[in-house]
Amino acid sequence: MENIRGNLSDINKKISAAALKSGRNPQDILLLAVSKTLPAEVVTEASRAGQVHFGENRVQEARDKIPLLPDDLVWHLVGHLQSNKVKYCPELFGWIHSIDSVRLAGEVARRYREKGKVCRVLVQVSVSGEDVKFGCSPEDTQGVLSVLLEEDGTEPVGLMTMPPFSADPEDSRPYFAALQDLREDLVEKGFPADSLSELSMGMTGDFEVAIEEGATIIRVGTAIFGPRSLSENLHQAPG
Repeated sequence: MENIRGNLSDINKKISAAALKSGRNPQDILLLAVSKTLPAEVVTEASRAGQVHFGENRVQEARDKIPLLPDDLVWHLVGHLQSNKVKYCPELFGWIHSIDSVRLAGEVARRYREKGKVCRVLVQVSVSGEDVKFGCSPEDTQGVLSVLLEEDGTEPVGLMTMPPFSADPEDSRPYFAALQDLREDLVEKGFPADSLSELSMGMTGDFEVAIEEGATIIRVGTAIFGPRSLSENLHQAPG
């Protein structure tokens, strides 16, 4: 097993350095450990090292894993959410990062409302201009955010993005900056600042650049848990 405790320590040092470099408080940045494909015992090891927030990619995997783990962990869904899987989410996730349509926003709100719960949600935005499968356009973000604000059952807290894959972290910088610009534009248009307080962006290869550009949540898997197989580590599966 990877030296999870040591890896977490190293990442937190890098978070602090990147934050201080850009004049930010390191405590304003949340490290989200992406535990997709990993067994419960590995997550337990990370939790014993002090990690509290974990991210999963697939609802079905989370349904199998989360009941085996301590109740005090905080679970985020960071992968694409299909409408027919939303019904399982209120018992699993306190956060969902991948709301990318008005329809999905309404369904998530309804399911959490029915359970008497409120989910913290982020709108996933495709800022790259690519024809990607997931993430709404910057132009459509207002409509999705409006539904999340109007509906009981959801508490919108920010935006999420994934830039195109690149081996060079600097290639991600314009996309991270674009998400920050979008947030500022939405606040200027009258959306509540507290509904846009979080920017979920940056993964193992580029989280330091993301922090420099304003990330408040970074989604890190490989640097904590070690490499997964190529098929499990696609860029569209955050971590």
